Amino acid sequence: MMKTSNIPERAKPFRLVKYFTFTSLILIFIGTIVLSSLNTHWVRSLQYQKSEDYALLLIENLNHQVFLQFILPVGLKYGKIELRNQEQFERMDSVVRSTLHSFKVEMVNIYSKNDIIAYSFSQDLVGRENLGGTFYNGALDGISSSKLVQNGAFWEILLGIPKEIKIITFAALRAEKPLSPISGPVLGVVEIRQDLSSDYRKIFKFQVVVICTISIVMGILLLTLIYVVKRGEGIIEKRAIERIRLKEQLAKAKHLSSLGEMVAGISHEIRNPLGIISSSAELLKKKMNPQDTLNAIIDIIVAEARRLNKIISDFLNFARPKNPNRSPCRIDDVIIKNIHFLEPQIKANGYAIRTCFCSNIPIIMADSDMLYQAFLNLLINGMQAMPRGGAIDVTIETGNGTLWVFVEDEGEGVSIADAEKIWDPFFTTKEKGTGLGLGTVKNIIEAHDGMIRIDNRRQKGARVSIKFPLSQEAR
Repeated sequence: MMKTSNIPERAKPFRLVKYFTFTSLILIFIGTIVLSSLNTHWVRSLQYQKSEDYALLLIENLNHQVFLQFILPVGLKYGKIELRNQEQFERMDSVVRSTLHSFKVEMVNIYSKNDIIAYSFSQDLVGRENLGGTFYNGALDGISSSKLVQNGAFWEILLGIPKEIKIITFAALRAEKPLSPISGPVLGVVEIRQDLSSDYRKIFKFQVVVICTISIVMGILLLTLIYVVKRGEGIIEKRAIERIRLKEQLAKAKHLSSLGEMVAGISHEIRNPLGIISSSAELLKKKMNPQDTLNAIIDIIVAEARRLNKIISDFLNFARPKNPNRSPCRIDDVIIKNIHFLEPQIKANGYAIRTCFCSNIPIIMADSDMLYQAFLNLLINGMQAMPRGGAIDVTIETGNGTLWVFVEDEGEGVSIADAEKIWDPFFTTKEKGTGLGLGTVKNIIEAHDGMIRIDNRRQKGARVSIKFPLSQEAR
């Protein structure tokens, strides 16, 4: 089983970059929200300053019109100003309303020097005393000032969208000296109220649009970052696993190389005396009486020597795989040749080998003898997996620049415990066998730039899948 416990260690640098990037993104988002809030506060301050300057200009214009159109004419006509006089009040109301007509002014109050409201848009306020407060006193001293009045729930005021927000401006009402830039004495105080609720709601809506836009942009960046991080983690993990797999394959290759050299040396040393034993036994048999009972023992010696020689040949084929001698080769012809060779066993043991070959099978460059050995081993393995007989299906398909060969049997399949060991040398589930058959097949297929895989079928049995690239197709 492949160990991947060191993958987190390999991915640490990337994870540090990931955490740093996520943290930076969060800080940028928070910083952008703070900047947006500060920008909104600045816009509100500008709106407040603009409204205050606007109110002072209105008061200055109103002061001029009241002095010219009311105070001077009424003073000359009546000798004194008394707004309790209905005619004077109506004249004052006409002058004020015509002056402020079409301007966004909600309320105008004019105070006397005794803090009594002498004129107001609201008749209920006329004559009321001591409503001016500190702002009124400052205006009497010639200092203009303004204040914001907000009405609404606490959260509405906190968000900057109270139900009602007004700016109240106090400024002195002065007598004017004709042809002189110097104003005359303070005659009273003018109070102007402006409703800023709609302006502040527009500012709040703008702030909401900005925050939503920032949130959407940051959300898109976050999703993009998550996607990139996931891809990066997947690539790093895949490379780490591949690196570990390559190291294990390299270690396994070194181990098999050492084992192969040892096996080759031992096999070579065994084969020489084994040949002497076999030839001596055959020579001894020729000199003995055919009726001698010892002939049976000599036959056993010869048979076992040959079997041992075959085992040694298997060792040598696995330990020292030869390079294929490539020539034009038809895979279907090789398999048909295998089937003809195995025909006596097929008939004797109740087997059936069914073929399904596609049309126009390409001719490839391959070593037909080596492929013959590989497919023969696979067919024999398939028959050995079905001791009571059964069918073996051999299929050849082509597509996408690949030639596929499938060998399927109806045996018990490969157990989960054996699935990872079937390619290991000397591993076998048979009572008699060296465990080198599949390893030799794998070496032959890979020597032809192919790939081999064994899986269990859905119904029962095993399926061997072999892939050859058609880049080696004969021209």
